[in-house]
Amino acid sequence: MAAMQIVDADSHHLSAITDIFNHYILHTNARFETSPLTLVDRREWFSQFARNSRYQLLVAVEGGQVEGFAGSQPYRKTAAFCRTVETTIYLAPDRARRGIGTRLYSALFSRLSEQELNLAVAGIALPNESSIALHEKFGFRRVGTFEDYAIKNGQFLSALWMQKHLERRQDG
Repeated sequence: MAAMQIVDADSHHLSAITDIFNHYILHTNARFETSPLTLVDRREWFSQFARNSRYQLLVAVEGGQVEGFAGSQPYRKTAAFCRTVETTIYLAPDRARRGIGTRLYSALFSRLSEQELNLAVAGIALPNESSIALHEKFGFRRVGTFEDYAIKNGQFLSALWMQKHLERRQDG
């Protein structure tokens, strides 16, 4: 069996990434969309990522299968937030508790340390203790909860917001 690798996402990973998103949309409250995403939706989203930028998308691949992905994207699309990124991480539904999330976030934050960034933020739909634990493992701290601010399947949802100050790696 091939060893798991963490690599830059490219267009041939997009279908698997969309499938993972759609699992969480259809079967959980972890995503606030109420209908599945399409490849067309994701192509525009995917266009924001680039290897040597603040906005990265990494995938964990084993045996040709995408096991999960992690990324950073703009928190808000105004210049005032140019040094803040929102991070996200999702695993294929049957891949939890195997260290994949840790490997993905380790690689992502290593990459982000090469960029001029100040802050990473993450919004986590509640309840989701495993995601909270992963973020705390990487130095995120809880900063507040938006209570009952979204509705999905007739149920009000809350989200915990977390943040982590980023330090730029000094080479040499």
